Parts: sequence; structure tokens; C-alpha cells
Amino acid sequence: TEYGRALLDCVVAVFDDLRQGIKNIEFLTDPTAGEVRIGCNPLLAATFVSAVADRLSRRYPRMVFHFVEEHVETLYQELSRRNVDFLIARRLGPISDERLEFEFLFDDSYVVVVGAQSPWISRRRIKLAELVNEPWTLPPPDSGTGSLAIEAFRASGLDNPRIAVVSATAQVRMTLLATGRFLTILPASALRFPTRRPEFKVLPVKLPMARVPVGIVTLKNRTLSPVARVFVEQVREVAKPLAKRKL
Repeated sequence: TEYGRALLDCVVAVFDDLRQGIKNIEFLTDPTAGEVRIGCNPLLAATFVSAVADRLSRRYPRMVFHFVEEHVETLYQELSRRNVDFLIARRLGPISDERLEFEFLFDDSYVVVVGAQSPWISRRRIKLAELVNEPWTLPPPDSGTGSLAIEAFRASGLDNPRIAVVSATAQVRMTLLATGRFLTILPASALRFPTRRPEFKVLPVKLPMARVPVGIVTLKNRTLSPVARVFVEQVREVAKPLAKRKL
């Protein structure tokens, strides 16, 4: 019933507060150890979030970082159910759930990317129309990046590109880029973390796509564990250079 669901929400919150309190005590016992659960999409997990975990693991080798990699709608549900501590996510629109809070980190732009062996890298100027019939590898059109990519072509008055491979996995798309034959569209930050990627090149193509904010999504009135707070502070540090410049 509606009353039962309301009571259940309270019970979940109480036990979550108790669990967080135990984590606080454990952190006081050993501030170099602990676990944190971060919700993020697979591409952010493999790039920006991995860079943060790498830095912290060097300083605190006994900390454990759990990446929960899902689409953003599922991640919001996981956060509301308190199954993750917070999200690192792109905000493609307003967050409808009033229980969630978004802390801005940086604006990310999208770029056309090829492998270092691609013949297109010798060109200084390229129009998007020239690339429509090239073999593309893109995420599914119902995903965030996939829908933005298709919209970029339509906004330029073009037909959909010739998509040869559809894959939700960024690693698959990057493997195909390495052949020198395929093109894709990626967030610019994906080529900076965990380290710069010289095997990929950004083509000089102007995309009619809005910059997308990346930030930390938390559940209002929920106290983060000490380890989660340490991770969030490192996230802010890594994001600082990105906030000061256009990607």
C-alpha cells in the first residue's frame, strides 16, 4: 500500500544511516581503508572516474572502489535506493527527482575521433557532410551519446551516417578506431583520462552539439561516508583543470 511504501522508505533510510555510522567508526579505526560505490556510465568509468581511483589507490592502497556502470536512468534508481554512494554523470536534461542534487564539475564537448592510421588526419578542414558515408561506430541511438550523435547530423541538414557497428561498449568502438577505418563521436574528456590517448586523433570537424555538463549527483539529506567524501574531494581536484578550460 501507499502507507507501506512510505514506511519502507523510512526503514531503508534508517538502516542506511546505521550502515554509514558503522563506516564512520571503521574509518576512525583505519582512515586509510574502506569501500565506496560510485555510479557512472561505462565511458566515464573507463576514463575520468578511473583516473580519480588511480590517484587515490596510490595514496590509499587499502581502499576499494566499486564501479556500478549503468545507463543514467538506472543509476538514478540505484542512488535513490541507496545502493551507490553517489553518481558521476552527464546531465542531458533537468533532473526530475527533487531528492537528487547535482554539483557541476565541468562542461564536456563532443568531437569526431579516428584512429592514428586514418587518412582523414592529414586534413586541416573537414565538413561533417564529407563523413556521412564513411563507416561509423556509434552507441545505440536510444543512448545519450548515440542520440546526440544522430541529432548532430540532422541539425546539419544531413541524413543519418552510415553506421557500420553499433555498440554500447566504448572499448569496442575504440578497438575499431585503431584499425584506421572507422569514425566515432566521443566526449573530449574521454581522450584525456586516465592518460592521454595518442592512438586516437580528433578531426577538425565542427559539430552542432551543445556542451554537456558533468557533475556529482547525490541524494539530498544523506550523509556520505568518510571514504566517499575523500573520493568526492579527489573528483573535484581532478575536475578543476577541466572547469577552467574548454574541452
